[in-house]
Amino acid sequence: MKHSNINSFDEYTTVFKVLSDATRLKIMWLLFTVDIKISVSEIIDVLEENQCNVSKHLKILKNAGLIHEKKEGRWSFYYYLENDNPFHKHIQTTILQIPKELMEEEIFRCKKRLAMRVDGKCVLNKNTK
Repeated sequence: MKHSNINSFDEYTTVFKVLSDATRLKIMWLLFTVDIKISVSEIIDVLEENQCNVSKHLKILKNAGLIHEKKEGRWSFYYYLENDNPFHKHIQTTILQIPKELMEEEIFRCKKRLAMRVDGKCVLNKNTK
């Protein structure tokens, strides 16, 4: 699905279907909230999910045009790229209405995990609790 403009009703339906999963909704909330590129391993640690599950959800979000991937060496980073599409702006606004209280544990793990970066680079570590 093209992220810059939506041109069929099926594309709207796809976005809503993609966002109907709690893990994908959490990923989107995190990407909007931290507003930086996050690696797969960081998302795995923050959500306490396995690599296969997180990768599957990231691929679904990417295929729907909701997130973007950037490879840097051996790392894949994911982020939300702001665009002028009013529908996507409303999706972002709506997702950000999820109360922070519902994501307290994820926010704590995310801050701790991102603080582990060395010179802005991701490092491997499973001890984020």
